[in-house]
Amino acid sequence: MGNTFPTGGFNAANMDGIWQAMEQFRSRFEKQAGTATRAGRGEVRTAVLALLAEQPMHGYQIIHEIEERSGGTWKPSAGSVYPTLQLLADEGLISAEENNGRKIYSLTDEGRAAVADADTSAPWAATSSTGSHTHTALPKAGIELAQAAAQVGRTGSPEQIKEAVTVLDDARRKLYSILAQD
Repeated sequence: MGNTFPTGGFNAANMDGIWQAMEQFRSRFEKQAGTATRAGRGEVRTAVLALLAEQPMHGYQIIHEIEERSGGTWKPSAGSVYPTLQLLADEGLISAEENNGRKIYSLTDEGRAAVADADTSAPWAATSSTGSHTHTALPKAGIELAQAAAQVGRTGSPEQIKEAVTVLDDARRKLYSILAQD
């Protein structure tokens, strides 16, 4: 495979093509990384109850904790978490208390009993045990690499750009050598 970067470096004549290629690269990886972001029916409810069984939280904390515990493979939207919180409050399983302008949600006695009776594990437990985090780590690293290369292309000196091309060519060769190993 030949050098996929311009031999004369990056200049105004070929920068549009470079930016387009970087954008395609980034969007391709984001689509792949986003394939595991949709939860099954009822998983938001289960996740919210599991988190509130540990400690009271506000809505953003719940969203962040789910994303963190799932290794980044699942980040529920506010549009799914807040209606779930309202539904759980309507059912009497959680209560909300205003604290510094934020609603802090916690389980009621009825909610604690429902969690104790539930025979399900937290949705992120299945996600992390299957190793799907490893499926999102590569696209994330690729996006970050593309962003760094784009930054060098935008702000780097001609010498820095030349050095970046060498580093990227070397990285590409090393990645292919990983596939060549048995």
